[in-house]
Amino acid sequence: MSSLSRELVFLILQFLEEEKFKETVHRLEQESGFFFNMKYFEEKALAGEWDEVEKYLSGFTKVDDNRYSMKIFFEIRKQKYLEALDRHDRAKAVEILVKDLKVFSTFNEELYKEITLLLTMENFRQNEQLSKYGDTKSARSIMLVELKKLIEANPLFREKLVFPTLKASRLRTLINQSLNWQHQLCKNPRANPDIKTLFTDHSCSPPNGARAPTPVTLPVAAVAKSSTYAPLGAHGGPFPPAAAAAAANANALAGWLPNANHSSSVQPAVIAASASSLPVPQNQVSVLKHPRTPDTLGMTEYGSSDHEQLMKRLRSTQSVDEVTYPSPSQQASWSHDDLPRSVACTIHQGSNVTSMDFHPSHHTLLTVGCSNGEISLWEVGMRERLVSKPFKIWDLAACSVTFQASIVKDSSMSVSRVAWSPDGNLIGVAFTKHLVHLHAYQGSNDLRQHLEIDAHVGGVNDLAFSHPNKKLCVVTCGDDKLIKVWDLAGSKLFNFEGHEAPVYSVCPHQKENIQFIFSTAVDGKIKAWLYDNMGSRVDYDAPGQWCTTMLYSADGSRLFSCGTSKDGDSFLVEWNESEGKIKRTYSGFRKNANGVVQFDTTRNRFLAVGDDSQIKFWHMDNTNILTSTEAEGGLPNLPRLRFNKEGNLLVVTTADNGFKVLANANGLRTLRVMEARSYEASRTPLEMKVSSSAIGASIGPVVSKVERVDSPARPTPSLNGVELMTRGIEKPRSLEHVSDKTKPWELTEIVDPTHCRTVTMPDNLESASKVARLLYTNSGVGVLALGTNGVQKLWKWNRSEQNPSGKATATIAPQLWQPNSGLLMTNDVPESSEGAVPCIALSKNDSYVMSACGGKVSLFNMMTFKVMTTFMAPPPASTFLAFHPQDNNIIAIGMDDSAIHIYNVRVDEVKTKLKGHQKRISGLAFSTSLNILVSSGADAQLFFWNTDSWEKIKSVALPLPSGKTPQARWNVFGSGCHKNLRLRCRIAPSAYISPASSNSQTVHPVVVAGHPQEANQIAVGLSNGAVKVIEPSEAERKWGIHVPVDNGTENGRTATSSTTNTSEQLQR
Repeated sequence: MSSLSRELVFLILQFLEEEKFKETVHRLEQESGFFFNMKYFEEKALAGEWDEVEKYLSGFTKVDDNRYSMKIFFEIRKQKYLEALDRHDRAKAVEILVKDLKVFSTFNEELYKEITLLLTMENFRQNEQLSKYGDTKSARSIMLVELKKLIEANPLFREKLVFPTLKASRLRTLINQSLNWQHQLCKNPRANPDIKTLFTDHSCSPPNGARAPTPVTLPVAAVAKSSTYAPLGAHGGPFPPAAAAAAANANALAGWLPNANHSSSVQPAVIAASASSLPVPQNQVSVLKHPRTPDTLGMTEYGSSDHEQLMKRLRSTQSVDEVTYPSPSQQASWSHDDLPRSVACTIHQGSNVTSMDFHPSHHTLLTVGCSNGEISLWEVGMRERLVSKPFKIWDLAACSVTFQASIVKDSSMSVSRVAWSPDGNLIGVAFTKHLVHLHAYQGSNDLRQHLEIDAHVGGVNDLAFSHPNKKLCVVTCGDDKLIKVWDLAGSKLFNFEGHEAPVYSVCPHQKENIQFIFSTAVDGKIKAWLYDNMGSRVDYDAPGQWCTTMLYSADGSRLFSCGTSKDGDSFLVEWNESEGKIKRTYSGFRKNANGVVQFDTTRNRFLAVGDDSQIKFWHMDNTNILTSTEAEGGLPNLPRLRFNKEGNLLVVTTADNGFKVLANANGLRTLRVMEARSYEASRTPLEMKVSSSAIGASIGPVVSKVERVDSPARPTPSLNGVELMTRGIEKPRSLEHVSDKTKPWELTEIVDPTHCRTVTMPDNLESASKVARLLYTNSGVGVLALGTNGVQKLWKWNRSEQNPSGKATATIAPQLWQPNSGLLMTNDVPESSEGAVPCIALSKNDSYVMSACGGKVSLFNMMTFKVMTTFMAPPPASTFLAFHPQDNNIIAIGMDDSAIHIYNVRVDEVKTKLKGHQKRISGLAFSTSLNILVSSGADAQLFFWNTDSWEKIKSVALPLPSGKTPQARWNVFGSGCHKNLRLRCRIAPSAYISPASSNSQTVHPVVVAGHPQEANQIAVGLSNGAVKVIEPSEAERKWGIHVPVDNGTENGRTATSSTTNTSEQLQR
């Protein structure tokens, strides 16, 4: 089908949708295969109309088209099968099994057999993999999430998930334009043409009384439900229905009137008159050639000349109707790859991130505000925190008595907003109590106090910069229902009153030389203000009538708002400024949001919203969701996000007190350049000592990157106009002005419990024994301990107000987790276990744990604690275990006899044996990105194995002191091995073992584990069976580093060091 024919189908689809021919619309979608209506597909799937679901899908793909299609059909038929079983309709289940699911048996016979066995169960939830199956409604919702991902990834659906961007009633507009053209070609055009049919070309009757050939007399109104047509006059046509034009004028006049309630629909309902015998003005042809902006003004006049100018600027000139859709010929303009969706890095902030903003010209410089009042400056290209400023009142005496009383009553303080000034020289910070801080940024890590303002009574909810009269100012709003404008000296220039509820956000903007401010309040009211103290110019309701934020596109031509209602319904809309009406409403939000969604715009093209632990993207011209990403997981329910000014980087908050940096291809290149420059700069003043073994030469990319050692050197290039200052250029005035990575630190002895935070794992089990192995779950929410008696214990942290991320922490005690059955995860322990080497490993998704204590290897289900299987009975005994990172069914097992078994759990067989070591295996580590397994043995040998062929690549001898056994548990891949690692901190047992609990000096640490994400958190297993989680104190935050305090006082910890070490480090 030609391109124009394809476009015609889209025009017909729009026409049918507007005319409410619902069934016909979807039949045409299916038969043409041009547009897959995800919303319709979801509705039918959630309703369980499986026949219609498959019928609709069949227009776009078949079961055996590709693996994505096969998986889509399998998930649908599996859900239909499980629902029949849940209804105890065995006959229907058997029918589905035979007719629908049988086709998949040729691809996976084992799976088909497993599905068949469900018929024999009273409740299929007895199957371990289906134990979490809830009710039908929730199961369908979960299935839909998976189906949407599969459909979006399926190449057969490419360019079929987004409907073209069309103006309303585009087909009728084209017909009207055609009639216009035909009327212009008439030799003797009449003032009131009689249009009775579309079946033949229009021609006015000759003036001498002769009649033109009689056309087919079928009026337009007879072939369509014209009551829903938009007024054609809006498109320059000569035949506007009179009633429609009147309705349009009435709506335009009412658009921006105070207290007007507006519909959120894109087009108002219009009643069209009959299309026949409609009057047409004599000058209509000239109007068609030179369309003019309507003279109606949709705002209340206040008699101000500035206001009149503003209204002129806000009126949008009608544009020529155009149609665009994602065809191959237009893909050069934009693509999904323009969106920053690849996770470049994850950065731990240490406190809950509440606001972020990128520098306007240095596109990798990010300022971050936190819930504890701290602000930080990050160079995300180098993953480096340049500055950290804890909250401090700069001049309490200058603050109001009200604020002084409130801070005495409750000293907690959170950042509500951080924002860069347009020139990048200032950072504005709004706090949840009264205050606004302005920091002057001088480059590099030089951030100085500039101004403190006691701005509002209560919280300061938002802050922005503006330029009234070409003078940089700060606009703030707060709980006191006021909007205020301040100059950079702290003088209040304007005070806007009129809101009846706390003001939630402000959006200053400029149209040519007219400047104004939009503001939103928590009662859903939106107001606009000029800088004249004459009151609000408009007053209308935001969708949802609760908390809303407004933003303009980068070029200032389009206005958007995003917010949430008290009922949890979220709205993202574009506004028609000239009428104060909603132009389009974007769909795709989760219902019942617990909070307020946040959004941002970029490149005059895309919108991004944090919703449902995802980042959702829209194209500005299409109301359907473009795509979404979970950013590899770990996002909070309603993540905050921010684009940089180029749109190639996007930061999003994480649930564990940090943020992720996402990038597109250009953004990744920028970050790589920054990282390379940082690395080269770090090498210059410091001789790097890297293992000189033959690994690098023979393995190639295995040891591909050397982690730089902390150095006071700073990179010197000028990036985006901001020069990064180095120590070689200017020595810091004091240690307070040096970033963490450049400070000399002292070896710290922690001996007092007050210098760290400790929590003891609760244990009500009688099976206490010495902890033999200890590890964190991969998600970081639990700790797993294996005792010498073979019993494993699992502690988990729950999500709560005190611990919203649910991650392991030393501030809250976890729960000793057990299933309702009361089962324990108990290993097979031989009678004579002397000399046994306990070993344990977790699957990547924390679903299974595998362990052994001298006996058989046991595989446990982490939810039910049931033993899934046992294997590899001694002798020889297992000494180390490791799951394959891509396949939980593949396990590497190190043996006491020096062999390594590659075992497939599903088929219960050893696939191959790796031989080369001379003594027992002491460590195994899979690469997560390379096809390599590294093994270490008691023979002081490292072996590298190819995981495709399981052939040995290389062996390396390790020069170790006698009696020491290597373990391949460090990160060999991508970080290198440093010989010059330095000791930062020693933690004495007295800091975490109380004398009362030890009763004697016999209790001592026997095993330690590091948190997978929190670099400064460790878990320690003791000889008496106790397990403790230890973190630095809240004041210190890091082991062995003295965090400077603004007043210059030290933190008071005991420290031992030599001046020789300190001076030596400074020289390096």
